[in-house]
Amino acid sequence: KLPAERLWGGTLSGLRFAWHSRIILAQLVRVMAFSAAGSALWALLPVIAQRLGTGAPGFGLLMGCLGTGAVAVGLVLGRLRARFGMEIIVGVGGVVFAAAMLVAAMTKIAWVVYIAMLFAGAAWMSAMSTFNTATQASAPQWVRSRAVAMHMVAALGAFAMGSAFWGAASDIVGLAPTLYTAAALMGAGLLLARPMPLRMGALHEVTQATPWDELFIEAEPLPEAGPVAVEVGYRIAPGTDAEFLDTISRMKAPRRRDGATFWRVYKDLGEPSRYVERFIVESWADYLHQRARATMADQALETEVRAFLEPGEVVRMSHYIAER
Repeated sequence: KLPAERLWGGTLSGLRFAWHSRIILAQLVRVMAFSAAGSALWALLPVIAQRLGTGAPGFGLLMGCLGTGAVAVGLVLGRLRARFGMEIIVGVGGVVFAAAMLVAAMTKIAWVVYIAMLFAGAAWMSAMSTFNTATQASAPQWVRSRAVAMHMVAALGAFAMGSAFWGAASDIVGLAPTLYTAAALMGAGLLLARPMPLRMGALHEVTQATPWDELFIEAEPLPEAGPVAVEVGYRIAPGTDAEFLDTISRMKAPRRRDGATFWRVYKDLGEPSRYVERFIVESWADYLHQRARATMADQALETEVRAFLEPGEVVRMSHYIAER
């Protein structure tokens, strides 16, 4: 049975996972960009209603149109996502929401703005629901609730700060320039799709695997003992150094993601064909958790690394614990 995680340690492990997981990090950045830009419309709805001259009933109708659009698209969103994919749903949602902000900025015809709000509500629900689904489907079971919590903090935190910013900006430069700027930023945020594409984690990327090697230690330390240094030795076939280093470098992200605070590969100066992978975790309990968090995708990567071993050689693992 694994030692229980403490509150602060569990929080840090969730943050570390998000930072070193390209999938989760991309989703958090994308939802923050979308929420921060889109919050302008929500924050300025009372000003829009005042500009239309419809008063409190008009404001309620604007909110009702946004909600109606969101509910309507929710009935078919699953089928749309299955047919078109996440990037198209988010991209189209961003374009439609930006267009709705432009309509609200340019026209004083109430019924035109109401129709725009229907589409804006559908676009907001489509994009935000897709971000949420991607996050839940891309995190292993041990960190899924923490990933969803970070998603909510990212989305609502950006929404809150964005709302305050857009409200202040509207007071300074006016409603229309503020909405124009927010619409432009919404469009610019869609360019993040290239460096930070959205995707749901494959089954082997979120399924935890059985640890590869058994722990052979004479006396197990206390859970809080540490830091713990782990060395994994590889004696590789001659002439494969460059390919081996390229492959083992991909181990850095999963090691750091699952708990390591330091990771590096060293070459044995006395034996050029021998390399040592070394990483450090803060305590023995953290190391046990790190071993248990490895996924089937991580194990497949380790198989690729071990394919470079010289025939007849095996991986040799050593564990060290700090005494002073």
